[in-house]
Amino acid sequence: MKFGVSTFVTDEGIGPAELGRALEERGFGSLYVAEHTHIPVKRESPWPGGADLPRWYYRTLDPFVTLTAAAAVTERLEVGTGIALVVQRDPILLAKEVASLDRVSNGRAVLGVGAGWNREEMRNHGTDPRTRMRLLSERVRAVRALWTEDEAEFHGEFVDFDPVFLYPKPVRDPHPPIMIGGSGPTTFDRVLEAGDGWMPIYGRDTGALGARIRELRERAGRRLPVAMFGVPAKAEVVAELDEAGVDQVLFNLRTLPEDGTLAELDRLAALI
Repeated sequence: MKFGVSTFVTDEGIGPAELGRALEERGFGSLYVAEHTHIPVKRESPWPGGADLPRWYYRTLDPFVTLTAAAAVTERLEVGTGIALVVQRDPILLAKEVASLDRVSNGRAVLGVGAGWNREEMRNHGTDPRTRMRLLSERVRAVRALWTEDEAEFHGEFVDFDPVFLYPKPVRDPHPPIMIGGSGPTTFDRVLEAGDGWMPIYGRDTGALGARIRELRERAGRRLPVAMFGVPAKAEVVAELDEAGVDQVLFNLRTLPEDGTLAELDRLAALI
């Protein structure tokens, strides 16, 4: 089993370079960061985590700037999005950003994707919440084509472009892993259609986890990787996830200033 952290990097917490260096020094294998481009003032979409939206949701740094800063001061740390809101991103620009991150990190990038929950946020990007799952799948497949084809083209319901050249290509062969977030009734369909693995959220997506992981791998006909997001720092939880077949634990790292973050990382490192 591999270990990393999932967190919100903001202007009020530890900096991305300092965080990346601290993670690698303590033996963590990965850093996954969240994304919200903005939070609309008038918000009706309920946050799945409770009544009040935490402060750090309002203040996230751009994930690819964050991950590039962390990659620049590390040598082994995997750098990923947890999750990138693909339904709010142009797929051609996204393909360029992730491929560039994979280049500057020498093949350490991971693209974790999801459709998101904040309908007002996605509407500001011109996305219809009712079709966001189909849009997600198309944009991910378009990104894959841009990474792997010299003259890539895509013709779908939402994404449509004639042959283009897009460089750089990623370092990792055939491309950075695409991890699909979520736990709805069609999530596994999206994993099998467009992804390379599954990234469920601890607490929301853990019911009958072992059976669900076996179902996914049976449908795929191979051992698709599973990375569990937002894991609490408890040894019994790690053992539970190991027994269920999870490949990577991403501990939930609170957004704190540098001293508080380093102390928290020391506690988490004891569980590796």
